[in-house]
Amino acid sequence: MEYQLTKLAAIDIGSNAVRCQISAVLFYNGRYRLKRIEYVRYPLRLGEDVFATGEIPPAKADKFVKFLHALKLLMEVHEVSHHLLCATSAMRTARNGAAIAERIRQELGLNVQIIDGQDEAAYINRVIEHLLEDNRHYLHVDVGGGSTEFNIYHDRHKVAAQSFEIGSIRRMQQEESGRTVEEMNGLWQRMEAWVRENARRYHVTRAIGTGGNIGKLYSMSAASPNKPITRRSIQALLERLGKLSMSERVNVAMLNPDRADVIVPAGHIYLSAMEWAGIHSMIVPDIGLKDGLLQALFEQYFDEISPSEHPSQLPVPDVENGPLV
Repeated sequence: MEYQLTKLAAIDIGSNAVRCQISAVLFYNGRYRLKRIEYVRYPLRLGEDVFATGEIPPAKADKFVKFLHALKLLMEVHEVSHHLLCATSAMRTARNGAAIAERIRQELGLNVQIIDGQDEAAYINRVIEHLLEDNRHYLHVDVGGGSTEFNIYHDRHKVAAQSFEIGSIRRMQQEESGRTVEEMNGLWQRMEAWVRENARRYHVTRAIGTGGNIGKLYSMSAASPNKPITRRSIQALLERLGKLSMSERVNVAMLNPDRADVIVPAGHIYLSAMEWAGIHSMIVPDIGLKDGLLQALFEQYFDEISPSEHPSQLPVPDVENGPLV
């Protein structure tokens, strides 16, 4: 017997990978929940070209369109009611980003929204705030391929935010080439100054890390499920991975190639932020931009999705973690 569910889809077009999540809207005992039923990730690595040359090359643009076509068919098979596509640092940096978004609109009928760092942080905030405790002070760090977003939360409210154009792919490329070392150092110093000042001002005592690289480091650590990972554990993992060749990271550490080369540069951003803020452990919930997009879709189409009694509770993210302790 088929059980009908309303389904929503979010596509996060990042600098390292494109992610698509399809979630079902569940309603039981007066409460909504978004339940993941499909997840696809493809390491398109738009940022690898954009941060080196300033644009997305034709061959990769063709592959991009082809992959989004596949995701469109997947959404049709799932009978998705509403979807949202957002692109971040690589697409907004690329000289031809807007042109490729227009090509996707014309060929596939899909609208790609190219968002800035503030919008990206605002989407993630929609799900992070469900996990916070009252009267606590948090530093949230989200490292993508092209940028890093910082948010400060006090008593469940965001009180400060800043985006910096330093991410895992940018940092990896900057470490491999001396062309932009001075520029990177200046930006790095501004990032450090912002974290130190705001961590002190708002008396931050806890850290939240989101993004694929911190998620992988967390899964590789000895941290118990739903417990924080310590700064010492992150440091030890980065030192161990830093001594491995790419071949060893893939064949011994069992990392995917698109993760193996960026995990150490990304890890150092999380580690540095914790050091600057004087925080010794980090909570790593399994959430990200895609979850914020799904939350936004639900809120936008609530009147259409909800039953006639219109219960007041909005959905909570479908994650294992409870409140961030």
